[in-house]
Amino acid sequence: DYAEAYSNLGVVQRELGQLEEAINNYNKAIQLKPDYADAYSNLGNTLQDQGQLDEAVKSYNKAIQLKPDYAEAYNNLSVALKDLKQLEKSIQSCVKAIQLKPDYAEAYNNLGATLQELGRLDEAVKRYNQAIKINPDYAEAYSNLGVVQRELGQFEEVINNCKKAIQLKPDNAEAYNNLGVSLKTLGQLDEAVKSYNKAIQLKPDYAEAYSNLGNTLQDQGQLDNAIKNYNKAIELKPDYIDAHSNLLMTLNYTTDLDPTNAITMARKFGKFVTENAQMRFSNYQGLSAPKKLRVGFVSGDLCSHPVGHFLESVLSHINPDRIELIAYSNSNIIDDLSKRIKPFFSKWKSICNQSDEAVANIIHSDRIHILVDLSGHTAYNRLPVFGWNPAPIQVSWLGYFATTGLNEMDYLLGDPYVTPPEYDSHFTEKVWRLPKTRWCFTPPNININAAELPALNNGYITFGCFNNLTKMNDEVVELWSKVLNSIPNSRLLLKAKQFRDKSTQESVIQRFNIQGVKSERITLEEPEKREKYFAAYNQIDIALDPFPFTGGTTSVECLWMGVPVLTLAGDSLISRQGVGILINIGLPDWIADNKKEYIAKSILFASDLEKLATLRSRLRRQILTSPLFDAQSFAQDFEKSLWEMWGQYLQKS
Repeated sequence: DYAEAYSNLGVVQRELGQLEEAINNYNKAIQLKPDYADAYSNLGNTLQDQGQLDEAVKSYNKAIQLKPDYAEAYNNLSVALKDLKQLEKSIQSCVKAIQLKPDYAEAYNNLGATLQELGRLDEAVKRYNQAIKINPDYAEAYSNLGVVQRELGQFEEVINNCKKAIQLKPDNAEAYNNLGVSLKTLGQLDEAVKSYNKAIQLKPDYAEAYSNLGNTLQDQGQLDNAIKNYNKAIELKPDYIDAHSNLLMTLNYTTDLDPTNAITMARKFGKFVTENAQMRFSNYQGLSAPKKLRVGFVSGDLCSHPVGHFLESVLSHINPDRIELIAYSNSNIIDDLSKRIKPFFSKWKSICNQSDEAVANIIHSDRIHILVDLSGHTAYNRLPVFGWNPAPIQVSWLGYFATTGLNEMDYLLGDPYVTPPEYDSHFTEKVWRLPKTRWCFTPPNININAAELPALNNGYITFGCFNNLTKMNDEVVELWSKVLNSIPNSRLLLKAKQFRDKSTQESVIQRFNIQGVKSERITLEEPEKREKYFAAYNQIDIALDPFPFTGGTTSVECLWMGVPVLTLAGDSLISRQGVGILINIGLPDWIADNKKEYIAKSILFASDLEKLATLRSRLRRQILTSPLFDAQSFAQDFEKSLWEMWGQYLQKS
């Protein structure tokens, strides 16, 4: 009948990972001693380990009821509440723990973590620093501080704090993972890979580290290895949504992917989403005869991001008497573009750090007629929310370029050029074709004009590409090398985020050397701020589009700067973006149907500098009067499509 021994035995068993045995012994201790607050708190810890968060909360509350000044129980309760996304309650519990125990470093650390989830980053930094002041050897607080500083863009500080955490606790896998993320952001890709591998060595079941390693390998163009790491992350953590999306996103870069295999993998993700949605809404009362449609946009990119640049001018032409727009933002970033587009929405709701269930309930209670996903499988997506079917019609548009795989996604917005009818089988969604183009760009607010054709002064043609380096697979390098070798003295200018890394630069130079292109003909530049980025186009005569993942935003911006783009037509949405852009601006001659024609057209266009210079001088005017920049016409087509979708829904229901 020794209650304390049972409870202590439970503590040891929990440390050994024997969670069921630990729970049994805590319950035995409580049975013997019903007012045993420590046993209730220990039981809560173990239930939390098992993911039984609601039961853990009950156990912590019982401990607090028995012992009202139990600071540790309040602190542990705060962690469970945070995991349940009850963030305000979590803060209250942390604050109570600190009131009871002012030097409680762990409570300050947990308070920082909850504030971080709420997007209150400056406050989180303050709390982590308080934890470190109380306990200068608190490795976890240093690591967590590094995570917040990463979100604040303070990458050098992140690296310092992660290294401090590792110095204090050499087996701190989380710190190595956080360090890797910051090194990747700073372009130190090889060092990032080393850091992730160390995290995995220390914690072989660390799914997040495998997924992050995959992201870095993807940046390096090691797509097969990236895919292996995403699959490992999913094997370790089957409900790891980010790893699933990272995998599907990476498949778009591969050259040998059968569309049938791609949609099969997307359907697996869709099945997973359907099975994990605890319910599906089916009751949409009061929506049958609206005077205007309530349309919700779900995105983490309602800011200075390609999605934001495509949206801005369109939003300004949506008729508010016919369409009411509501934003569901999955980002805490509010920049100048965010402020400009906010007035076009009747409501702007942050869904950051809220559960899928909570977000689905918010959307359903807003009585949304049509819910539009703007992210697909890109970062900050909330695709699992769509599995709950919070709106009667759900649409994929703009931010992604392939199928989502979701059974609950009714439509994908396409156009006649990027999604011709023969490719309908590539999508789980029904393709709804807008009449001219699936997207419309906002004229850049940059006071930079197209300069004179560089070749006239240089005496040689400069080709260029500012796309993500991951798109430059071996087939692209081989084809571009043939172009360069066919045109004497021609040069190639590449600009990409990966060129912050010296080893990546050396690798790219070597890849072209193997194809017979000397290093002096290749110029590699790091990314720059928006103004300098646009100015760099004045160094290029002709842009070369990669494949199968063709350019989108970069191609439109390139054309706006007077630089024509040579594209290779493929057989998927992602490989036909260039086709859609060039047809819509009246440059169909710049589309090649095969690699041989790609080379022939590059030689043809490069050989007539007078014609190329004339095209450059008129290209901005030409593109600004095209459907790609006709926001008023696009908005009308968009509105009409939404109303037609709604009409079809009413006919079926």
